[in-house]
Amino acid sequence: MNIWAKRAAGIGAGVLATAAAAVVVERRVVKTRRAGVDDAASYGSLRSPAIEVDTEDGTTLHAEVDEVAPYAHGAKPSPGRPTVVFVHGYALNLDCWHFQREAMRGKHRMLFYDQRSHGRSGRSPRKHANIDQLGDDLRTVLDALAPTGDVVLVGHSMGGMAIMAFAERHPETFADRVAGVALIATTAGRMRPHRVLSPLIPDRLGEMVAPRLITALAKAPELVDSARARGSNIGFLVADTFAFGKEAPAAQVEFLDEMLAGTSIEVLAEFFPSLGSLDKFAVLTSFAHVPTTIICGTKDKLTSVGQSRKMAGMIDGARLVEAPGAGHLVIFESRDLVNAALEQLVTAAQRYAPSARAR
Repeated sequence: MNIWAKRAAGIGAGVLATAAAAVVVERRVVKTRRAGVDDAASYGSLRSPAIEVDTEDGTTLHAEVDEVAPYAHGAKPSPGRPTVVFVHGYALNLDCWHFQREAMRGKHRMLFYDQRSHGRSGRSPRKHANIDQLGDDLRTVLDALAPTGDVVLVGHSMGGMAIMAFAERHPETFADRVAGVALIATTAGRMRPHRVLSPLIPDRLGEMVAPRLITALAKAPELVDSARARGSNIGFLVADTFAFGKEAPAAQVEFLDEMLAGTSIEVLAEFFPSLGSLDKFAVLTSFAHVPTTIICGTKDKLTSVGQSRKMAGMIDGARLVEAPGAGHLVIFESRDLVNAALEQLVTAAQRYAPSARAR
């Protein structure tokens, strides 16, 4: 069998495997949904008044700030109390931080926002749908909603990439303002996003085929989005298979499925190329000067724990936290571990306090 035949066989095997998995998950969907979805109604229900932040290209970002007394009603936190800024990942929205927001609410001033073209934020021009622009957006959000005082940046997946882009493109602001960083289930580069389509596709072939396939799917958005709509078996299958390291409660899968379904295939296609071309390894040296925590599940299928270990090895003093058995949605599956690590990071950030040192 020649190499192309082998590759075709591999793709065929991937399709068959997916079809077989679909049958299994369909049975599970029926069973779990008939049994009811515990706690689903509360997920994503935490809210603060909506704030609109306008970016330079005219895209409006949706943001929310959870204040802490006595800093409520627009007052700013003292230099010793950083604002914790949460930056979500690809195809998600700020609701993905539900478990962190629930655990940390009332303890810290927290800032959440939807990335451009995601959640309740406005649609981005196609040419600005990339990681570098997300780094610029983070700067814009900070200028608007946390213009003074220290900040702790927490990024999941593409959100972590946005933080790296911010550090690369705005090094002075990063050095002057950032008191701590958490990079969760993310990578600085050499990502293989085609593995989302099938882990059985050879890398060289996948790098050629995946972008074309995503682009082709985006040309029939109504058909594709209806197939992956909230509550569909396909949507449930994707969420369950790729996001979790082990069988997750149906309510959590439904919660994730709703966020994924809310992000159109056109948006996914626009951001997809920048994931594969990402290379932010050089900027990681900047993180050695700030308390940095790297968190990853050991069963992450999208940004492997090996990638987190590599980043930790490139950042002097970085703390690596591995969540046994967790997948890409480690912020769901291992929320207690993640929340404890974030609390420890905020404590370290208060000791580091770049604004206090500047005085």
